[in-house]
Amino acid sequence: MTARLIEGATGVLVLADGTVFQGRGAGAVGQALGEVVFNTAMTGYQEILTDPSYMSQILAFTFPHVGNVGVNLEDLEQIGGGAETSARGAVFRDLPTAPANWRADDSFDAWMTRRGVVAVAGIDTRALTQAIRDRGAPHAVIAHDPEGRFDLDALVADARGWAGLVGLDLAKLASTLQSFEWDEGLWDWPAGYPRVDATGKSIVVVDYGVKRNILRALASTGVKIAVVPATTTAEEILGRKPDGVVLSNGPGDPAATGTYAVPEIRKLVDSGKPVFGICLGHQMLAIALGARTVKMAQGHHGANHPVKDLTTGKVEIVSMNHGFTVDRESLPEAVIETHVSLFDGTNCGIALKDRPVFSVQHHPEASPGPTDSLYLFQRFADSMNGAKVER
Repeated sequence: MTARLIEGATGVLVLADGTVFQGRGAGAVGQALGEVVFNTAMTGYQEILTDPSYMSQILAFTFPHVGNVGVNLEDLEQIGGGAETSARGAVFRDLPTAPANWRADDSFDAWMTRRGVVAVAGIDTRALTQAIRDRGAPHAVIAHDPEGRFDLDALVADARGWAGLVGLDLAKLASTLQSFEWDEGLWDWPAGYPRVDATGKSIVVVDYGVKRNILRALASTGVKIAVVPATTTAEEILGRKPDGVVLSNGPGDPAATGTYAVPEIRKLVDSGKPVFGICLGHQMLAIALGARTVKMAQGHHGANHPVKDLTTGKVEIVSMNHGFTVDRESLPEAVIETHVSLFDGTNCGIALKDRPVFSVQHHPEASPGPTDSLYLFQRFADSMNGAKVER
């Protein structure tokens, strides 16, 4: 079938089951293929769209009004790259609004156009979210054509032909290609992001798609940071003589990335060094310790997820972004569960009983999201100083 004109529509979201959402195109002209997930955050759209953990995904924002604070050069989360190594597309209820914030360097729509993010507005995001909740995250194509010409049959075929995220290793693509050092701390009014003089221990961050604010939160504890590529061996990491190792967040299937990462993580754990895993790093640490991971139906994506820290009894509101989860029933006897989601009871944290090794599923750097979990970075810093990891 050749492309045909859809009256009044310049953007479409076409699901693999044949469902077509029509709207107005925004951002980049073209089309993108990926898994559609909904995000419940009310702010932080720039941080969300530049999070490498969203690689090969299309983001549907449940909050209707997006764009009012514009964009700036400081709030990018990925170290480098564009939409090819973060969110491919975006779906909105309303067209992005003009910026009205003193930090804005540009409008949200112009930024998406430059970045290559294909977007559609005017979509019934409630209906889309309900469909994802009922039937899981669908494979889809998002397309923007100012002339409104779309070959819907071809788009459906593309969506149906995509293999999806299961079995897909994306960390190599999202990772840095060479090692570098980091010394930028958390945002501080009115200076912005300050340079931090490292006075504490040295750590190595294994970059599976690390976010800038994770590095900033670590730097703010006073540690010296070296970031290394996802494929770096344990021998190379330990050769740097770090006091601790961080396994970062990242995109894709943890079991697929784990084919080369998990054997190295086991060696890092066996070294006795403190290890702290975040998101994908948490999942692969769990695999290294004997657990397994599974694909979730719709995943957790938002900045308002309640998680209980079982070591303190406190409930935290956290930022989350993951489509795979650690099967809590598969945790071996030597591993204890430290955090759990109060939405669905899924695992959100683990720790080894006899070593300073722990991890969490959520994003404790709070970008976007509340700062309830920032204490985890200090907990990791304390573990390198000989303090017992809280149970």
